[in-house]
Amino acid sequence: MKKLNRMGVMLIVLLSLSCTLKAQGQQATKAAPSPEALAKADAEVDKKASDWVASLSLTDTAKATRVKNVIATHLKAIRDWNNSHSYESVPAGIDPATGKALSTMDRQIIINSSLPKSVHENLMAGLRNDLTEEQVEAVLDKYTIGKVAFTLAGYKAIVPDLTPVEEAAILANLKQAREQAVDFKNIKQVSAIFEIYKTKNEQYLNSNGRNWHKLYGDYTKAIIAKKAADKAAKDKAANQK
Repeated sequence: MKKLNRMGVMLIVLLSLSCTLKAQGQQATKAAPSPEALAKADAEVDKKASDWVASLSLTDTAKATRVKNVIATHLKAIRDWNNSHSYESVPAGIDPATGKALSTMDRQIIINSSLPKSVHENLMAGLRNDLTEEQVEAVLDKYTIGKVAFTLAGYKAIVPDLTPVEEAAILANLKQAREQAVDFKNIKQVSAIFEIYKTKNEQYLNSNGRNWHKLYGDYTKAIIAKKAADKAAKDKAANQK
């Protein structure tokens, strides 16, 4: 009887494993793009790379072509890695730093961060072979939709008396965020990378004698008060007509 039970269990396990492998095979087949879809996706990437290079106003056609190819190759590598590495590859668990359950985004960031280092290294080396550092930064800003300048402006608004030393430290963190973020596919993932470095900046300000929580709270209250004052002024002007 025990032997029969063991055989029954083994049969159930084998059937379950077969179904799982079959489902995975179906998912892989479904996920594989058609040649037409892949060609269309590649054309979109090539256009994006061409547009970014055009914004640099390079006069050397050969140089522009090399830079365009470097960017397009990198964008395709990021896209393909993201599309072929599901967040499900990372087991559900907790973030050891916070104890909170890993979100879908957390798991996607983890698997995408396992991208071979050579992909990033080839991008940066290729850009620096033909561009000035300022031009390289301009390309990285395209990847991250100008988040460095936008986020720095936010810090300056929240901390009006930001010192040059503080600004330099914050900017260094944001630039590091930008370079790391270029290896992620979409703006949600890019924003998640920037959040890591925004937390570092807030910790830096706190360790430098600032109270980030209070500064941010005061800024928020000022924004709300301004909106209320603007609305009151607008209502008053409307009533006087």
